[in-house]
Amino acid sequence: MKWKLLFIPLILAAIAAMSGVVMWLWNAVMPGIFSGVQSIDYWHAMGLLILCRILFGGFRGRHGHHHGWHHSHRERWARWQAMTPEERAQFHKDRGIFCRPKPEEKSE
Repeated sequence: MKWKLLFIPLILAAIAAMSGVVMWLWNAVMPGIFSGVQSIDYWHAMGLLILCRILFGGFRGRHGHHHGWHHSHRERWARWQAMTPEERAQFHKDRGIFCRPKPEEKSE
């Protein structure tokens, strides 16, 4: 329970620090690149940070996602290693329809 109580202020401090970094980067880069773009204040930077997390990142974090990909990659590799040469050839034949143009779509 103590860890959870300590975790909340750390999250809030991280959001505050990242908002400051977003504000600094925006004000240093964007007005120089695009004419008509104004500088933003701290609260607009925090809103932009939260909006970007909602649109592009979600709120789950990356640790579990990366671990899951690595685990599934190992499983696919193990299945590939267990295939016979005939099964691998059939796999390539079946998957080829997604990568090659259909005969009626070929330009001659």
